[in-house]
Amino acid sequence: MNQAECYGLLELKEGASIAEIKSSYRRLARKYHPDVNPGDAQAQAKFIAITEAYQFLLEAIKNQDVHQASSTQTAPKTSPKTSSESSSAPKSSTPPKTTVTKKQPKATGRLSEVEKQLKSQSYQQLQSMLKEQRFARAVVLVEGLAERIPHDLEVKQWQAIAYQRWGRYLVSAGQTEKARIYLKKALRTDPHNRALWAEVERDFQRIEYNIL
Repeated sequence: MNQAECYGLLELKEGASIAEIKSSYRRLARKYHPDVNPGDAQAQAKFIAITEAYQFLLEAIKNQDVHQASSTQTAPKTSPKTSSESSSAPKSSTPPKTTVTKKQPKATGRLSEVEKQLKSQSYQQLQSMLKEQRFARAVVLVEGLAERIPHDLEVKQWQAIAYQRWGRYLVSAGQTEKARIYLKKALRTDPHNRALWAEVERDFQRIEYNIL
């Protein structure tokens, strides 16, 4: 994805201001939001695409500002510190609590007794890992469970939650690019979960605040 494509997705001309980018994104996000278009896969795909374009443009503008600030610093003139320099102060790495709820496991479809036992044990391990913020290991655990029981809807929900929690932690750690990957994986894994969409949207907003 390049800048021209991003401007096109947001229905803007190249070189639009940050205010114009934000305004267009909010308008399109309301139009294509999953809560407004329940069950519409095309609208969900469009929502993800415009969110990616929005984040791409914000980060591109930030990088341009940093480059300009760096060029100014190398000039012979003495200039005051730019806002991009002051924004390098460390941010809190404590992630907010997610409100996505997790139900106790129950049989979904025809699971063998071995699969039921594996699912129950994995659920307990997943709960413990999420509580202890061992998100990377939680992702590995639930991905393995999803391969073993690929058609279980609850396992898919757990997998999406693990992706979202890991993505949120990465946002707090300042790893925005990696965070976007896992947040988008969460939406693709459980696209009909409205509570999950709301949480991921908050995480994308936190990425925006960190960029600006």
